[in-house]
Amino acid sequence: MSIDKDTVGKIARLARIRVTETEKETLAAELSGILAMVEKLNTVDTKGVEPLTSVVQVKLPQRPDVVTDGGIPEKILQNAPEQTAGFFVVPKVVE
Repeated sequence: MSIDKDTVGKIARLARIRVTETEKETLAAELSGILAMVEKLNTVDTKGVEPLTSVVQVKLPQRPDVVTDGGIPEKILQNAPEQTAGFFVVPKVVE
């Protein structure tokens, strides 16, 4: 898959990154190279290979999956510039 300058411009706009026209050419080449490497990895036969979480066979410790508020919501909300009813208040961002 090849990335062109227009696609780089769209990605930069979505990421809110300012990119000059000369940088677009360089980034297009770099992104195309990255995607080519990923496509090459897709050709590797991984049949029979177990997924790994570590290179060492270790049983990961388990904990109960329980939803909590962390026990210190007041301390956490002290970091907020603005809060309402126990929640952070942030500006609405919708395009």
